[in-house]
Amino acid sequence: MLSPTKHNLKKVETLAKELGYTVRYEKGNFQSGYCLVESRKIAIINRFYDVEGRLNVLYDILSNFRGETPEEMDDKSAKLWKKLKPFLGIGSKEEE
Repeated sequence: MLSPTKHNLKKVETLAKELGYTVRYEKGNFQSGYCLVESRKIAIINRFYDVEGRLNVLYDILSNFRGETPEEMDDKSAKLWKKLKPFLGIGSKEEE
């Protein structure tokens, strides 16, 4: 969806933070490249991944987001979220 650049990675990390996730990069033995800690919205991503791998993992994590979109979300993040939702396969209740 977005080109794999550090700038776009920062945008998606900010979006994840505004959706309630804490994103950390750690080393570990991850089967899928990341680990969600006990459904507490703490995403631990393999730190050895390149920018493209990190973006793909964040897309995978965000595709599972089913909560309410926060009202206090930054305008840039809100636009990015609206742009990414169809790509991630997330439907909006307001649009139905």
